[in-house]
Amino acid sequence: MVPTPRKSRNLAQGVVEQISSSIRQGVLKPGEKLPTESTLMSQHGVSRTVVREAISHLQASGLVQTRHGIGTFVLERPQSGLGIDAESILTLRDVLSILELRIGVESETAGLAAVRRTDEQVRELGDTLAEMQEAMAVGRSAAEADKRFHLLIAQSTGNRYFVDILGQLGNTIIPRARLNTAELEQDKPADFNERVSREHDDIYRAIERRDPEAARAAMRTHLSNSRERLVQAQRRIESLIN
Repeated sequence: MVPTPRKSRNLAQGVVEQISSSIRQGVLKPGEKLPTESTLMSQHGVSRTVVREAISHLQASGLVQTRHGIGTFVLERPQSGLGIDAESILTLRDVLSILELRIGVESETAGLAAVRRTDEQVRELGDTLAEMQEAMAVGRSAAEADKRFHLLIAQSTGNRYFVDILGQLGNTIIPRARLNTAELEQDKPADFNERVSREHDDIYRAIERRDPEAARAAMRTHLSNSRERLVQAQRRIESLIN
């Protein structure tokens, strides 16, 4: 029986988590070649489609690179080449500063992705958006899908340095991965999720129809709104302290 898209995504995520864990723990080292598709299928008990989806997610996260006709290899992890240490980004003020950086970088990323993306990449972006919206609808964390959404846009530019930058920032590219944003806003989670979902949908639709200016504007609006939401939260916290 052919797995449903939802089941396929869940199976692929399981493969992603196991391979990612092997990379983090040093079992799979930088420069090392991943097992073949057939071997991964056997190891994880999944179909070729699931393996290929998992590899695509790992590529979007900047963990591996596929060399056509040769295989898929583990990449070196970014070594704070931009002077940014993701582990030092701890406070609300730190996250606000990162959002300012992201507004500049990711607005252009979205514009380039709208021009350069492939049909396969836009389909994967749509699947990831659906996964994120589904998680929000049932009250689960959508942070991982959200992070993957932004990384897929970076990958769609064809410029690996955009992927490197976002990969280096790690979970800090999604504020709610570290901060309970809805709670900080004193907002109803459903209302918060609806706004965030709509903002991501605007980005996706612009990239889908190959409209670079609309994609840049939608990304800028989304990140600016994220920053403004956190600014308001910071002001409330400071007023309570003072």
